Amino acid sequence: MWLQRYEFFPFFFVDRKKSYNFAATFRKMEKETFIDCLERQAPLIEEIRLSAHQLHQDVNQQYGHGLPYGYHLDMVVSNIREFGHLVCAGADDVLPLVFGGYFHDSIEDARQTYNDVMNRARLLMTEEQAHLATEIVYALTNDKGRTRAERAGEAYYQGIRTTPYAPFVKLCDRLANITYTCSGVDGENVRMRRVYKSEMPHFLESINPHSDDARLAVPFEVVFRLAQCLVDDMDRLEKKYGVAPNRMDNYLWLFDDV
Repeated sequence: MWLQRYEFFPFFFVDRKKSYNFAATFRKMEKETFIDCLERQAPLIEEIRLSAHQLHQDVNQQYGHGLPYGYHLDMVVSNIREFGHLVCAGADDVLPLVFGGYFHDSIEDARQTYNDVMNRARLLMTEEQAHLATEIVYALTNDKGRTRAERAGEAYYQGIRTTPYAPFVKLCDRLANITYTCSGVDGENVRMRRVYKSEMPHFLESINPHSDDARLAVPFEVVFRLAQCLVDDMDRLEKKYGVAPNRMDNYLWLFDDV
């Protein structure tokens, strides 16, 4: 069966020696309430969306092969819309959560400062909400570093683990990136799939504070969707190359020349 493939992914959540606590019990919103909040604040959310899109357009940032960077931002917030009820602790947090999704790369990539982001958020929400939204953006901003590992080191992940909603938004960001890379067959997408697969054990553990606080949760449902993308990709590789799917190492030779 398809689900049996997850037994071959100890680097996700089937390691019986660890308790990832992805499905911890905590207070959270009902899905219908969350959707209702999104609908009632649709005009503000659209304003946030257009503002974030423009920021990245102003610095000529693109995503993938010539797509506007807003394409990625929309994917991230689409994940937030689908799964946000699993972490959102109240109606007042919906707007900051969505803002954090749209602006999560604004300091890192769009030449914004912490105060720039805060001032934008203040125009759209209360001071408390603006602070929460800006803290999410700040937590997801990579550190200075020469390599990918240095830019996302322990200090970076510590900031994510201690910032409300940052683990969830980071997970939605990673899901958006993996969904995109698994949709392409060119060299760069194949290379990034290998990167994401190799990082998965460390990534999931690093963003997870193992907290019963809803705002710090790493929901099982999102991790499952992420794993599904990679399992589907493994199925595609197996059909194309005839490689047994019992270990991830069996696939790495496909990327040696990428």
